[in-house]
Amino acid sequence: MIQAIVRLMLVGVLCPSAFGLNPALDINQYAHKASTVGEGFFKGSIYAIAQTPDGYLWMGTESGLARFDGVRSLEWQPPNGEHLPGGRIRSLLAARDGRLWIGTDLGLASWKDGRLTQYAELSGKAVLSILEDHEATIWAGTWGVGSTDGRLCTIRDGRVRCHVDDGRLGNGIDGLYEDQGGKLWAGNPDGVWRWKPEPAKFFPVAIVTSSFAEGDGGELLITTLDGIKTLVNEQAGPYLVRAAGRQSKFGRLLRDRDGGLWVGTYDGGLLHVHHGKTDRFTHSDGLSSDKILYLFEDREGSICVLSGDGREGHYGLPGMRERAKLVGGKLTIWTELDSGTEIELVIPGARAYVKSTRLFWYFGSAPRHKGDKKETIEHE
Repeated sequence: MIQAIVRLMLVGVLCPSAFGLNPALDINQYAHKASTVGEGFFKGSIYAIAQTPDGYLWMGTESGLARFDGVRSLEWQPPNGEHLPGGRIRSLLAARDGRLWIGTDLGLASWKDGRLTQYAELSGKAVLSILEDHEATIWAGTWGVGSTDGRLCTIRDGRVRCHVDDGRLGNGIDGLYEDQGGKLWAGNPDGVWRWKPEPAKFFPVAIVTSSFAEGDGGELLITTLDGIKTLVNEQAGPYLVRAAGRQSKFGRLLRDRDGGLWVGTYDGGLLHVHHGKTDRFTHSDGLSSDKILYLFEDREGSICVLSGDGREGHYGLPGMRERAKLVGGKLTIWTELDSGTEIELVIPGARAYVKSTRLFWYFGSAPRHKGDKKETIEHE
């Protein structure tokens, strides 16, 4: 029996869309398309997407950086003798001046006019979030598993300033957001920091993913373990969406340029909140999974959605063992003091060399045929 040794990973695909959105349409009325990893657009999992002013889409993957020109994806290579601080890209930002900021698992870099720049102050740190504020200052949040030296750093005119390294940020920052009023928000699993204006203030709340948006009235929206919360005048309250009798675990939030709110859930597909109602798009409508991992809006107004594998079960090592058993594989774990942990999965070759069904969807403005299935969810 042919066998293959593979690493457990998530897989995504890219978004080649060029359609705008009509906010009056329900989610099932948008034209949509799925691309699979088998189509060869990229290698490995996608963690971040950005679009530079020249129109190129950049994808940060587990194996490096790729650029998509509308037809094909090419693996980006740094100039001879140079390299990114880490091979796994965790965050991307296309700044207004055309510079591409690249957060890796081992530091921060930027790319502009054929020049790659690294920032020693963030060396060795996983950079999970990057933001450009209204003053063109770049903010970068770092993250460390099992550490309490999280940092929040700013870069302006080439100068780096890291604000905190005293344990207050815990593991670090995994989400950044600037609201319309210029307030800067930073999140981690323990809660949300209002970092600007000073003095910084912390709001303890259990967060699933540090994802932010603004409501119709300008209130801050946050995804928490207890659902979507609003923060108005520094007071937290519920943001109620009745999900047709089912309780969803909310994750990613995105407010599009036309005012629609997109909500990615971990178990209920994709929600589109607009004109006082909420529509749902799920696995039964064509998504590869009801687990939404990432949302992005491109320059043309298309919404790109990365969905996960949708398998139910445990997380961590118990989940790995469950999945190995399901595919007839063998999971082996080695742990040695001061040397870390290695995990090996041996599975049948027939299982290893198949196309992934994980999909990356985009939605455009072309309506579907009248009478197509639609689920409408009214707000409470």
